[in-house]
Amino acid sequence: MPRIQVNGVELYYEESGSGEETIVFSHGLLMSLHMFDDQIAHFSKKYRCIAYDHRGQGQSEVTPDGYDMETCYEDAAAFIEALGVAPVHFVGLSMGGFVGMRLGARRPDLVKSLVLMETSADPEPSENLPRYRLLQFVARWISPKLIVNGASKSLFGQTFRTDPQYAERFKKWKKHIGNINRTGSMKAASGVFTRKPVYEEIASITTPTLVIVGEEDIATVPAKAERIHQQIAGSKLVRIPKAGHSASVEQPQAIIDAMEAFYASL
Repeated sequence: MPRIQVNGVELYYEESGSGEETIVFSHGLLMSLHMFDDQIAHFSKKYRCIAYDHRGQGQSEVTPDGYDMETCYEDAAAFIEALGVAPVHFVGLSMGGFVGMRLGARRPDLVKSLVLMETSADPEPSENLPRYRLLQFVARWISPKLIVNGASKSLFGQTFRTDPQYAERFKKWKKHIGNINRTGSMKAASGVFTRKPVYEEIASITTPTLVIVGEEDIATVPAKAERIHQQIAGSKLVRIPKAGHSASVEQPQAIIDAMEAFYASL
């Protein structure tokens, strides 16, 4: 599968479909590019779809450093430039959204549109840090398998975790979390938890933007999405019922529908 050396890291990516326009997908913390499999299967019929794993996660290289959000943004910019696909429709979820907002504000030449899912322009709330740091310590120094249940409460909504119709999908992603690379993923977690705010900066974004949030998201609550929507002029906001922090996995068709309507409006 394709790998590319950019900004001091070898990134793993997958590509499918073809078309005059390209969508780049950027995943959330502890996940991988496969959290967009349903959306890619749909949009690759009309677009060139490229999804990549952040450094230290999925199948990308585990580097000694470079896990802060500024470097991850630089990774994404270098990745898009190296592939020669700009400007792209950039889709970022959570951590991917942190990257997307920085791209929109700093490198508008690289993005044709932004979809920002389950993300925040603010720093990590201080009340979340003790619990997250405990999970981070256990995952890195003991085993990621021990944080699966705790992490799942943040990553997935109550409906997805408890409704039997989602049981097989939920089981699959719990297995994924239990098998993450402990070093790379926990360094990435540190980068996420210590991120600097970009709320004031995103007011400069003029790129067409769609903000999506799951109504059951407790990691980046809907109020965070409202703040982004209010700060980016002309942006659209969609709330997804029965979805938590991983709406592309939990309610894939609802995400497809929201993106389809957004792209049709451009």
